[in-house]
This record gives sequence, C-alpha cells and structure tokens, in this order.
Amino acid sequence: MHITVAVQNLQHGGNEDESGARVDRWPLLAERLRQVRPDVLILNEARGWDHGGRRRLAAAQKDLGMLAAPIPPSANNLPTLVLYRPDTMGFWERCNDGLSTATVHGFTTVSFTIPDADLPPVTFAGCHLSPYSAHQAIIEIELIATRAYRYGPLVVLGGDLNFPPEAGPDPLYEVMLPFNLASRTVLDVDGVRSPNRQVAEALRRRGYLDTAWELYQRTRDERLLRRTANDDRIDRIHITEPLAPALLSYDLLDRPDGASDHHGVVITIDTDLIGREGLWTYR
Repeated sequence: MHITVAVQNLQHGGNEDESGARVDRWPLLAERLRQVRPDVLILNEARGWDHGGRRRLAAAQKDLGMLAAPIPPSANNLPTLVLYRPDTMGFWERCNDGLSTATVHGFTTVSFTIPDADLPPVTFAGCHLSPYSAHQAIIEIELIATRAYRYGPLVVLGGDLNFPPEAGPDPLYEVMLPFNLASRTVLDVDGVRSPNRQVAEALRRRGYLDTAWELYQRTRDERLLRRTANDDRIDRIHITEPLAPALLSYDLLDRPDGASDHHGVVITIDTDLIGREGLWTYR
C-alpha cells in the first residue's frame, strides 16, 4: 500500500496576508494540494477554520475529497489539522489531542490501521512548533514525538517545525528577521554564526529521521534540500526508523506561486517495505 503524505502551512488560514488584510488564497492552495492527491494532509495555521460554522473546513473537505480528524485546541487560534482520504486510509482508529494546549500552536496524533495484520497502526502527528524560543520548541517536540509513540513505533510526524534541520545547507542569515535570527542560530566564542539544530537533534534521539535528508543520503540530489520558507527548510516530514526502508519519494510543493509564504512538502511510503525487526508495543 502506498501512502502519500503532504504538509502545508496555510499562512494565516489561507485567507489573510501578513498585514491581516483579507486575501483568499485557498483556491491556489487547493490547486497545489490536488496536484499530489495526498492520502494524509497536515495543515498548519488553520486560523478561523474552527469558527463560523467551520465553512472553510467544509469547503476544504469538498475541494480535496478528504475528511478532517477532530480539530485540536490551539492556544493562539492557529490550529494544526490532519485530513485523510477515506477511500485509501479507511477511518481513523485513534485521535489524541489531549496535550495540545501544552504547546503554543497545538498538535494532534491520528492513527490508522493498515491492511497488513502483522503491523501496528501508523500514526500521523501534525504539529507546529513555537518560533519564540529554541528551549520551548525542544520541550514541545520532545512531548509530541513521545506522545506520537502511544500506539506503536510507526509514526509520520510533519509540520512547520520552525527550526533548522539536522543537516544540510545553512539558512540565509541575511534575510532572517531579528527574532528568528536570535532563536534559530547560535554564535560561537569567535562570533561565528551557525544553525541551531537542537530541535532536529531531539527528534533524531527519539528515533525520527528527516525524510529529505534520508533520500539525499541515497541520491545526493541537492534539490531535496531546497528551502521551504524564505530563509530555511523548516517545514519537514520526519519518519520513525522502521519506516525508513518504506520511504519512496520526497518533493517540494511550490506551484502555483502565491499560495502561501511556505512551500509544501510531500512524501510517499510503501507499507509493504516497512521494517519488521525491533517493533515494540507501547507500555
């Protein structure tokens, strides 16, 4: 079974620009996402999608042919959504957002049974880390990455992680806003600046692999390491180690232009190739 997973930051719900002016970018976003027809979709910054009769959410479900898992609570009204395609994924078995408000933006984990009866469920964790402090973001990702293991070791974690990846090209320091420069970078004793990779390293310690970097290691295709925002590759999809053999592809979603201030990313995994050794049961 092939599962295609996409991540897209909507930029203020897809209906505002940076100044707060009303601009409906959803048609562009929908066009971008329909091009890859994801089976599971993680959307960040779904501002207003849980208000006004949830009309925006209803339209998205109709436009994409997908259903939404329950919207997790968000302390700053920028929730992260997980949508799924029922004709390929079936219906979710578990949805857990009980600790969502322990983070700035909120998060959720949604688990699905796959056809192979010998495998545990596959969990999809949608998250959006705090941009304000590396220390806060580390605490958040440690919580989310651990919570996502609740139903077993097969996890796909994605979203706007707001901090540099574990490896790859340096950020474009010269275009970073001052507060991002302060939180996303570090200075050594000689004043030399480097990326603050602690968030990505916390994910690696918990057994999560950066999909773009994993495929780059196989192919040396530098297109896999393209930036998703104007300064760095902060929108990412990580998978747990048993899913590494199942990773088939990764791509950047950057068309049409003007859909968002973030590019999307998309991967495909083949569940027939999931590693069988060392699988464990949560306790």
